[in-house]
Amino acid sequence: MAEIAHRQVMSSLFRQARPQALQAGKRLSHPHRTIATAAAPNEVDDTRPTLPSWRPHTIPADPEPSPKRRRIDALRNDPSPKSFSSFLTDNYSREHNYLRISVTERCNLRCLYCMPEEGIQLSPPEHNLTTSEIVYLSELFVKQGVNKIRLTGGEPTVRKDIVSLMQQIGQLRSHGLKELCITTNGISLHRKLDSMVESGLTGVNLSLDTLDPFQFTIMTRRNGYDAVMKSINRILEMNKVGAGIKLKINCVVMKGLNEREVIPFVELGREKDIEVRFIEYMPFDGNKWSENKMVSYDEMLALIRSKYPDVHRVQDHVNDTSKTYKVPGFAGRIGFITSMTHNFCGTCNRLRITSDGNLKVCLFGNTEVSLRDILRESNEGKPFDLEAMEALRQLESDRREGLPGSTGAFGVSERETKLLDVIGMAVKRKEEKHAGIGDLENMKNRPMILIGG
Repeated sequence: MAEIAHRQVMSSLFRQARPQALQAGKRLSHPHRTIATAAAPNEVDDTRPTLPSWRPHTIPADPEPSPKRRRIDALRNDPSPKSFSSFLTDNYSREHNYLRISVTERCNLRCLYCMPEEGIQLSPPEHNLTTSEIVYLSELFVKQGVNKIRLTGGEPTVRKDIVSLMQQIGQLRSHGLKELCITTNGISLHRKLDSMVESGLTGVNLSLDTLDPFQFTIMTRRNGYDAVMKSINRILEMNKVGAGIKLKINCVVMKGLNEREVIPFVELGREKDIEVRFIEYMPFDGNKWSENKMVSYDEMLALIRSKYPDVHRVQDHVNDTSKTYKVPGFAGRIGFITSMTHNFCGTCNRLRITSDGNLKVCLFGNTEVSLRDILRESNEGKPFDLEAMEALRQLESDRREGLPGSTGAFGVSERETKLLDVIGMAVKRKEEKHAGIGDLENMKNRPMILIGG
């Protein structure tokens, strides 16, 4: 409780000092860095003052090893050294340390490529995961080696308790979580951003397909351009004073709608530290996809090179979905997500949990398994609220301590063992690569809004 109160006081001091610092054009250090030298050694982590970020939850990490060399304790309470969790490793030696969780089916936009024009039939509320269930599954995955979690939707900011949810997931840093990110349309983000960063937010992928307010209304079937730009500017403002939020803008390019805006999006990064990622239009149920509407990676790159011939490829991380480029002299970068023409399946490290609790091992795969149903078996199929989840955790804790009742293998509960077995079997069934264009456009799959961005 003392640590929480300390963070709240420091955050308050930061907010009070920020306006004056911005007005004076000065960089503001985070309160942790200001007071660390005055605090007792046992009260403040003495490594924190060296960090470039002001986030109170940021923990220094060793340099990221290569996937082949990364080692963790695969199972809880097993002291012997193990390789990466076998439950999260597929038959092609891909280690899945990145989990995307859809926290709602609801959205305040109706983007052409995401949601059918007529909308979608929302699942009954009791079918969707509760906050306690999301946190439980997050912890299960993190203890198996997941070190990055991204919250998606729908639009995650419309979930009423999104900040509280992020706070709880952010506490998994003690178990190995390094990144907590969100994918959003930005409409409501600026109102919740400060609280999210205080909860541990490290990265924002913001969807924006046009820089024209009128075109925005056409492509999203809603108003809101000014609110989105306010969110972008708020992130940039916070980064100037050390927030360290990784900002990426995702732009789906479609012929006849916004391909003429590729160059303006590139130039958005002339002076701003922004990464704009151009995404090939992808087929999902209800989005009326056709190959004639898709602008390919090669076409987009050629268009950019017609004005900026010196644009060049830069080094990507082994698991990056984006092919990254830079225009010399620009502060920002650009990238291309080429799911349709140049798949990046060979290094895929991502798993998805839908808002109704299904595990999808591939965005374009149409096979799913329900983690929700296994989790709720002991609760008569009913959703777990906070009280019921606490009772479940206490029961599992008692069993691990040898009190009456059976336990599963490796000191985990029977429920966790069953969940891990189902997860492991699903991961092992993951294909080497997803289907090609000709098959994808005819394959039955969820609408994107029901998968999670």
